Amino acid sequence: MTSKVTYMTSQGLERLENELHYLRTVKRAELAENLRDTIGDEEDNEYLLALDEQAFVEGRIQDLELLLSNVQLIEPGNSNGVVQMGSTVLIRENGTPIETFTIVGSAEANPQAGFISNESPLGRALIGHRAGEEIKVRTPGGEMQVHLVAVN
Repeated sequence: MTSKVTYMTSQGLERLENELHYLRTVKRAELAENLRDTIGDEEDNEYLLALDEQAFVEGRIQDLELLLSNVQLIEPGNSNGVVQMGSTVLIRENGTPIETFTIVGSAEANPQAGFISNESPLGRALIGHRAGEEIKVRTPGGEMQVHLVAVN
């Protein structure tokens, strides 16, 4: 089975690689020690909680390994004025203050920090457009219109 391409900036890639390294080296060792300390009665809540945490960490490791197995780096600054992966855009919705977003892959999206996914309604609608255009965005809450102020 082919995994989905994971679009990431170099900073996002580094962050996930660091998380994976921490989970594999530090967190696994901590959990193993915690399991050794709580082993005994399988009905013991501390032991059951440690098993749950171990399962969560192992699941996260698998998720990260899958994400990182098919990374395509986003190179910022090659937009030629057209919104694409890695573009930073300035948009305005109906006279509200200008907002700045960078188009990234879903694994790195964090709208509060200014990173929106290319798969989000807004990200999908902006791709392929140029500064000065009015763009209709279909969202779960209804349709909205944004003015694309600038593309970097």
